Amino acid sequence: MPRRRGPGLSLAEWLVLCLLAEEPSHCFALAALLAPDGGVGMVWHVQKAEVYRAAQRLERLGLIMAEGRQVTSQGPPRIGLRATPEGCRAAQGWLRQPVAHARDVRSELMLKLALLSRAGADPGDLLRAQRRQLIPVASELAGQMRTASGFDQALMRWRHESVCGTLRFLETLLATAPTPRAETVHAIAAS
Repeated sequence: MPRRRGPGLSLAEWLVLCLLAEEPSHCFALAALLAPDGGVGMVWHVQKAEVYRAAQRLERLGLIMAEGRQVTSQGPPRIGLRATPEGCRAAQGWLRQPVAHARDVRSELMLKLALLSRAGADPGDLLRAQRRQLIPVASELAGQMRTASGFDQALMRWRHESVCGTLRFLETLLATAPTPRAETVHAIAAS
């Protein structure tokens, strides 16, 4: 069973919601984006059937809604989907939240960065929040590593090095990310 995040959504459901918050689409196009060779699927791919299940659940939750049908010669009509205002707010909130566990950096954080990049949004706040989330984890693991022995010490060292590597990665991204101009920050704050 897929892990659930936030208000009970799986990672696949968050992806479908965020993509529909970007722009209306249909499941066939979303499945192409989330395929292994798709623009988002290169980071984390989702099977076509899971995309359709995610859309059905999101619609039941009131986070997306159907709008119109597109007739095609390549199968049944495609049902247009768009995020509801509640769905857009949920997607924006999720994109700004750091991942809770270091193990989710490879999947969830990288997806958030990819989605923010697609939207042309500055990832700086997310990167700084993620750094704040992981610094105490690295400190705790360093302490555990000093008191552990045998395999436990090797495991703590692995976890510590992984978190420290992630922190270095975040620092590199922050150092190379463009600094938002003051008028952009004020415009975003006013909206």
